[in-house]
Amino acid sequence: MVVFGSFISLAGLLILLFRTASLGGLSPAVVGWVMIPLGLVFVVLGVLRNRRKRAQKGPGPVGNPIQRAKALPRLWKVWRSGNYPELPRSQVVMWAVALVYLVSPIDVLPEFLPVIGVTDDAGVLVWLLSSLSITSGSFLRWEKDHRDPSRGIESP
Repeated sequence: MVVFGSFISLAGLLILLFRTASLGGLSPAVVGWVMIPLGLVFVVLGVLRNRRKRAQKGPGPVGNPIQRAKALPRLWKVWRSGNYPELPRSQVVMWAVALVYLVSPIDVLPEFLPVIGVTDDAGVLVWLLSSLSITSGSFLRWEKDHRDPSRGIESP
């Protein structure tokens, strides 16, 4: 979220400095002055979220990005069987909504708006990928904790 917010603020600053033509009927000054504080809000929220997560000191997700990607089919299978209650149904619904939003031709901010038009899609994509990564890392931790080494199988 910090990186996304920084990107939005930087894009707003660049629009203020270098853009002279209107953006979808809006003045570049208006667009820039809206994007800069909006990006800063995302940065502050991201910093606060990171601090809160560090303060919880619980076991974090494990695995590198490739291991996490490979764990997604197992995660789906175990969740569908009802053996992984840590993944709420609402999270899966949000992933589905994000996928539909990314592939649908209807956008909150149309693509014909330079810079701004793709930021909503980029934001949804970044959220989706980071959410999948964190969840699959947590699933890997759960898998590791629920294995019975004496029998070589997962415990119920």
